[in-house]
Amino acid sequence: MQNRAQTEAVDLVSDSDTEDSEDMTGSEQGDPSWISWFCGLRGNEFFCEVDEDYIEDDFNLSGLSGLVPYYEYALDMILDNEPPQDMMLTESQQELLENAAEMLYGLIHARYIVTARGLGAMLEKFKNVDFGRCPRVLCEGQPCLAVGTSDLPGQATVKIFCPKCEDIYYPRIDYQCSIDGAFFGSTFPHLLLMTYPMYRPPRSADAYTPRVFGFKLHPSAYNNGGSGERGPGVRQIAAGARAGNGGAGAGGGAGAADGAAQQARGGGGPSGSGANATGGGGGARAGGGGAGGGGGAGGGGGQGDEEDMAAGSQEQQHTPPPQQQEQQQQQQQQRQAQQRPGQQAEAAGTSGSV
Repeated sequence: MQNRAQTEAVDLVSDSDTEDSEDMTGSEQGDPSWISWFCGLRGNEFFCEVDEDYIEDDFNLSGLSGLVPYYEYALDMILDNEPPQDMMLTESQQELLENAAEMLYGLIHARYIVTARGLGAMLEKFKNVDFGRCPRVLCEGQPCLAVGTSDLPGQATVKIFCPKCEDIYYPRIDYQCSIDGAFFGSTFPHLLLMTYPMYRPPRSADAYTPRVFGFKLHPSAYNNGGSGERGPGVRQIAAGARAGNGGAGAGGGAGAADGAAQQARGGGGPSGSGANATGGGGGARAGGGGAGGGGGAGGGGGQGDEEDMAAGSQEQQHTPPPQQQEQQQQQQQQRQAQQRPGQQAEAAGTSGSV
């Protein structure tokens, strides 16, 4: 009886020890490490868990102490090392320390994912489409990879790289758009596809073709629109038209001035010689014959303003070049010189007969 009681007591003690050990194991498993906790946060789906033995190797962390504030304390937080007992931090200091730990882990992560173990871990995430799919329609939902446009922290946020169209896009989740691109670097996606070429898809050759009523658009079609900003071809044509109108207006003004001068010269000769009204009118008509419009104004002084405006517009439209105008003036002066002796003889004969 005593042996049986002792055996039952030993069994009870062993059962209690087993339960205590299971409780301790469960508590340890229920309290994840800082790395697991960080990678499990919402928006950190792009990160993989870096092995602690990689972090504990000082060679892998060379050069990071000058980039991260509170480097030693941040490293202890990542590795779940107990802080010193005499270390008392305020809430603001604790927040700064947590930000430093996240930055330090991100820079370590960028170095880890270009190693053999890191590439293998990121390949599994690529297979599980953890980085999202390409938003381009013609890529047909191609899985993407995380990429940074700069290797320096604080320069740009993370993007996703499509290996099919070979272009980068913003992540679809807003939480992921705030992650620093330096935590992944510019080398990772291309190195992964070089290491595992069987996962690289063929480059997309399809391109969207714009159409209007089923017809393809020519590149120059956007320059001939009826509204909106005009294209370069339309602007050049308009500039040329304005330049031509300006030249025509200048030529018309010069032609009108020359016509007025010719009219004054043509009507002044006979009037200065003391001839009668008939002779003066003939001189005006003779002088206006070469001006191409000035004679009409001298002979018919009673015409209205509308005829003058019409004559002026015709002169502007048919104004000859300056050289031709000089030749016409010389010819007109020669004709006037030839006509003056005949007019004087005619005037003398008329006075004799009277």
